[in-house]
Amino acid sequence: MPSTRVTSTPEAATRAHDGASRQNADAALLEIDGLHIRTRDGQPLVHDLSLTLHAGEWLAVVGESGSGKSLSALACLRLLPPALVASGDIRFAGESLAGMSRKRLLRLRGGDVGMVYQEPLTALNPLHRIGKQLVEAIRLHQPVGDAQARKQALALLREVGIPEPERRLQAWPHELSGGQRQRVVIAMALANRPRLLIADEPTTALDALLQTQILDLLRQLQRSRGLAVLHISHDLPQVRRYADRVAVMRAGRLVEQAETATLFATPAEDYTRTLLQPLQDQAPATLPEASAALLTVSRLGVRYPRQSNWLGRVTDWHQAVRDLGLTLRKGEALGIVGESGSGKSSLAAALLRLVPAEGRAVLLGRDWLSLRGEPLRQARRHVQMVFQDPYGSLSPRLTVGDLIAEGLHAHQSLSAADSDRAVVEALRAVKLDPETRHRYPHEFSGGQRQRIALARALILRPALIVLDEPTSALDRHTQGEVVRLLRDIQQQTGIGYLFISHDLAVVRALCHRVLVLHDGRVVEQGDSARVFASPQHAYTRALLSALPT
Repeated sequence: MPSTRVTSTPEAATRAHDGASRQNADAALLEIDGLHIRTRDGQPLVHDLSLTLHAGEWLAVVGESGSGKSLSALACLRLLPPALVASGDIRFAGESLAGMSRKRLLRLRGGDVGMVYQEPLTALNPLHRIGKQLVEAIRLHQPVGDAQARKQALALLREVGIPEPERRLQAWPHELSGGQRQRVVIAMALANRPRLLIADEPTTALDALLQTQILDLLRQLQRSRGLAVLHISHDLPQVRRYADRVAVMRAGRLVEQAETATLFATPAEDYTRTLLQPLQDQAPATLPEASAALLTVSRLGVRYPRQSNWLGRVTDWHQAVRDLGLTLRKGEALGIVGESGSGKSSLAAALLRLVPAEGRAVLLGRDWLSLRGEPLRQARRHVQMVFQDPYGSLSPRLTVGDLIAEGLHAHQSLSAADSDRAVVEALRAVKLDPETRHRYPHEFSGGQRQRIALARALILRPALIVLDEPTSALDRHTQGEVVRLLRDIQQQTGIGYLFISHDLAVVRALCHRVLVLHDGRVVEQGDSARVFASPQHAYTRALLSALPT
């Protein structure tokens, strides 16, 4: 049986006072009663989940990757994939979703209930401009014309802090940073003044400063509108700061729920205590003395065309990275941090030779940016990438074994037996059962998929791995496991890491040095211990101050 406690503490009393009085006076806005979710062949994914959420209340549902949090949220709007079957009762304002007509259900989605998804790039239509998508979301639920809807869309973009909102209305989703895209998704969810907001990892792609701004905005809207928030999250410090109550899930079951202050002060279950363990007790791998330089970058610049004339000649450029220099030694992990849009991913793309760049980069003694054709193709094996999204970066049509062997086949001619042995070795290196190589990505949790992505990078025995937000979609416990794995691999192989992240706790646990980017420029760099203990630049201090405690 799950542990359920509602005992108040002095810390919780002030924050929960209004919500508690509403709970006593009013019926629940959202009621989940005995929810079961299983696959068509009967495999259980969520077991007998029961939760209630009242108007004006912020309920956070936490747990490790694969615990059933997001599936339960999708079930609240009958948005589960066709391959899954749900049973039990879910009621919104007393009305059962099971008995709703399709017309009523469509009015509920995006009307009374807004949804913010984890990955904004997949939530936005890449074929339509931002303004068109916002206007469409408004007009689906309000009897207004295009002009009025456009005014509302502009106001929403201002409200969620999008810079230059008039110009952003004309932008395509791929032209915005990850943080800006998530703000647009939140604007769309709030467009029709919902009574309930379901936020599934709404700040995963954002740096600490933007996370605080977005969640402060949601808290303000919650209080001014009486908005109920169902917050799916793996970020426990964030949950501690904003939620009124917390429900903990594990393997599809409700383990424990309590008022936030009570749960963090005295968790009743061992699993909850495991989730609450911080990363501070971890430290980077030992760096060999007098380690040689692996990568040296000087005066690196990356720019993108922003506007062209009628002849197709570029008249305006966006300078994403400006005059950047860095050095990475063999066996070293360098953390690249900064707010969304600061140039972190553009730096990674330039070093991977995915976008044109100016300046100079020397990798393993060779002029990396000058390589072309076959020499470049051969040299690519030395630099590999692990992407942010472990769900989108793995093809669902290939088995794990085929996915991991792809790069190997691109660079070597191996027999089927030799290729299979290399895949088995790579899976063992990331501590996954080699027998799972015949399964498909959807059969793995988020943390396991990220290990598969790491195995795909390691199979070529690269000298450098660029990791772009590799732990942002993972819960804190799984993050700790991935950090330990990366550190162990680095200790054994002497591989170099460029670790791009907005999660400073993870950076501190893994990286020997830190480079801070702001508006495409390096504003500070140095040993991790020194930067975290005594940041010199005002922007670095602002980043650190935004971290929840």
